[in-house]
Amino acid sequence: MLNIRLFQTSDFKQVLNILKEVVSGGDTYSLSPQSTDEELESFWFAKGNHVYVCAQGDDVIGTFFIRNNQPGLGSHIANAGFMVSKYYGGRGAGRMMGEFAIVEAKQLGFDAMQFNYVVKSNTYAVELWKKLGFQVMAEIPDAFRHITLGLTPVYIMYRKL
Repeated sequence: MLNIRLFQTSDFKQVLNILKEVVSGGDTYSLSPQSTDEELESFWFAKGNHVYVCAQGDDVIGTFFIRNNQPGLGSHIANAGFMVSKYYGGRGAGRMMGEFAIVEAKQLGFDAMQFNYVVKSNTYAVELWKKLGFQVMAEIPDAFRHITLGLTPVYIMYRKL
């Protein structure tokens, strides 16, 4: 049974392992596959990020954060990032985290959610976000240097909460 909860410091090593695993693929996140532990930690746990984990028993199998998309006058729009361990992909953790994040962002006082950088070739994520009510608002050509596909478009995706 999957459980979503706020990140606890005891989760750090498992979350860091997921971050390294996902980023090492070079196919979904703009972070370099050679990112250091400190760079990954700085990105995922940046000031203002609300960090959560998806756990199965004691095993953290996914993680996500919610934050302001922009400071000040843009702070009413949420932004988020999601990662699921490749060992647990396709089992519903991503969808569960996405559904939870939508409800949680509303409870945190956000009016909408925007993803600024969804790699177009990441069809799993694109289709999931569409199923959860997100629309592609723009496509930016050649914005991502995919490790195997080369220059790839990214989407900006949005939905009202």
